[in-house]
Amino acid sequence: MKKSIVLILFIASAIFAQSINVNLDDNLISDPSIKIGKLENGLTYYIQQNKKPENRVYLRLIVNAGSVLEEDSQQGIAHFVEHMAFNGTKNFKKQEIVNYLESIGMKFGADINAYTSFDETVYMLEVPTDSAGYFEKGIEILKEWAHNVSFDDDEIDKERGVVVEEWRVRRGANARIFDKEVPVIFHNSKYAERITIGKKEIIENADYNTIKKYYKDWYRPDLMAVAIVGDIDKDESEELIKKYFSEIALPDKPIERIVHELPDHNETLYSIVVDPEAQYATTSLYYLQDKSQNITIGDYVEKIKSDLFNRMLSSRIQEIVKEADPPFVYAYGYKYNMTRTKGVYKLLSINKEDNILNGFKRLLIEAEKVKRFGFTNAEFERQKKIMLRNIEQYYNEKDKLESNRIIHKYVGAYLNNEPVLSPEYEYELTNKLINNITLEEVNQLSNIFITNNNRVVTVSLPQKDNIKVPTQEELSSLLVEITKLEIEQYSENVSDDPLVSKLPLSGKIIEETEIEELGLTRLQLSNGVKVYLKQTDFKNDEIIMSAVSPGGSSLSSDEDYVSSSFSSWLVNQSGLGSFDQTELQKKLAGKIVNVSPYISELYEGLNGKCSPADIETLFELIHLYFTEPRKDTTSFLSAKNRMAMSIKNKSTDPYSVFKDSINVVMNNYNYRTRPWSDEILNEIDLEKSYSFYKNRFADASDFTFVFVGSLDKTKLSPYIEKYIASLP
Repeated sequence: MKKSIVLILFIASAIFAQSINVNLDDNLISDPSIKIGKLENGLTYYIQQNKKPENRVYLRLIVNAGSVLEEDSQQGIAHFVEHMAFNGTKNFKKQEIVNYLESIGMKFGADINAYTSFDETVYMLEVPTDSAGYFEKGIEILKEWAHNVSFDDDEIDKERGVVVEEWRVRRGANARIFDKEVPVIFHNSKYAERITIGKKEIIENADYNTIKKYYKDWYRPDLMAVAIVGDIDKDESEELIKKYFSEIALPDKPIERIVHELPDHNETLYSIVVDPEAQYATTSLYYLQDKSQNITIGDYVEKIKSDLFNRMLSSRIQEIVKEADPPFVYAYGYKYNMTRTKGVYKLLSINKEDNILNGFKRLLIEAEKVKRFGFTNAEFERQKKIMLRNIEQYYNEKDKLESNRIIHKYVGAYLNNEPVLSPEYEYELTNKLINNITLEEVNQLSNIFITNNNRVVTVSLPQKDNIKVPTQEELSSLLVEITKLEIEQYSENVSDDPLVSKLPLSGKIIEETEIEELGLTRLQLSNGVKVYLKQTDFKNDEIIMSAVSPGGSSLSSDEDYVSSSFSSWLVNQSGLGSFDQTELQKKLAGKIVNVSPYISELYEGLNGKCSPADIETLFELIHLYFTEPRKDTTSFLSAKNRMAMSIKNKSTDPYSVFKDSINVVMNNYNYRTRPWSDEILNEIDLEKSYSFYKNRFADASDFTFVFVGSLDKTKLSPYIEKYIASLP
């Protein structure tokens, strides 16, 4: 079966390549604006000039080594070494690195940080560039971490307690569950034995040489890269890298950096974990498979197909979540890379406690439905439209991307030996390739993603007397049962009706005032609404909107307070006019637009944003949230049931209990600050919620609207008169 699928995909790829006149084996082209190089000692570097934000540069030291490379006596030392980098180096004694960076305005955690994982360790810095000395000092600090950590004996002993305390803090339900799942998910591999936090007894007792040996073995230039993105000069940056990193010598006999395999297995493996502090009844099914890569044009085509598959299945799952009595509060299906050699397709659901297997079964049925019948052409075209619109906005904003959004790409590029693609190239490539991908090709992925081998099933749930813990036999039987069930093919109805069924009679702009010192235009509308407009060039393809009015839930009685405070969320979940929320999302497919109502304690209003190309849709949604909010019993029950599932075990989570206690005490046990519970949830009344929302949005005259972004006042004015000045 697997050989047949591979043959079919090979033939399809060949036909695809001919249809668009490309060679799928050609390598993707790295962004030519990026300076990429390698020093003689093997250190790789990436440098990109980017002026957003101004006078800032983001730096990364990427070390191709993590906990999977630890010896048995070093478990936890990869993470410990990361800690020690902040505790003194050859040229920065003890706390001098952190003290210096904080003295120039950086904050530890936000601008100065690091992380260790199975396969890599990454150090992160953000420094100002308005002084040349700051930038060079940042480069020097990266070099110190790479080569000159001092490992003072006293500092090591002090840090043992810090790391053990971090270990202790992490000993919550999620960590305990993860510890038990890892040996199953990473069955028969080194990963199963190398949880990053390590072993407490090793952290406390490892001798100094054991710690230093890990650093000496793996912190070396041929396993490192430096990435620089920000408001800098590329040539100057390259010279600084050469100045500081060329002096690091490569060891005479470097240890081989082994890429550890995650072996295949034919049998399905199971992990069932019960924990007294677990918050949710979670089930997952992992399908292990080959790692995805993004090196050739053919890889990029497969990435597009995979993204389309994930999007379409996710949309179907979201429709289930919105049922009146959903079997799960949250679920997804997604493909991602898990290790250097293995990817995984994962199905996860957070289920109702009274029938855990039912939620899991429903998710598996959706996956099986796709495997048997595939997706529909309407779903396919809708998701292609969304993908193309998103890549278009990404392209439009290419010169306005923030450096912190860019630099993470270099971590993956170095560790996976992949090119870094420019926004222009991705836009061109996606537009060239996507319309030649067929629905049949995407549907065929279900036979690759969803298989009968290399499976791992995990279940984690709270320890409670009234919860039936699924057995391995029940889970195994369920997997077999799904393949034999009679399943109906997916169908949908997508309305062609306009968003606004009855066009409003336009109002008027009766006064226009320029506030030059703020760059604002103030409009007074005939219905009393005030509108402020401010054109900015921070983004090329975005307009942000806010509307606010005084009032809020403070105007409700104590008796109706819970219903009132729930009202805007309820309306947001219900859709608008004749469209429920699912239908509304389909109607808006391919548009970059979003509007959400809110009711806080003292105010009510709307928040939204859109691409300038979708500005009229933004105004239509604004108008509908005032004039045609939807009261939907199904959405109400769905929202209420999902919220009940999400708060069910709050009392078993120490942090939630602590946070709620602080909130109650600080508010003097006020009736309106009670923590959420089943009893409070049952106070919500649909009619009261809807009535309160209608009341707060019935009179627009005390609302103030603000529009900021890439806007044209002359183009906005007709929409303002039509959709806002016409509000009652």
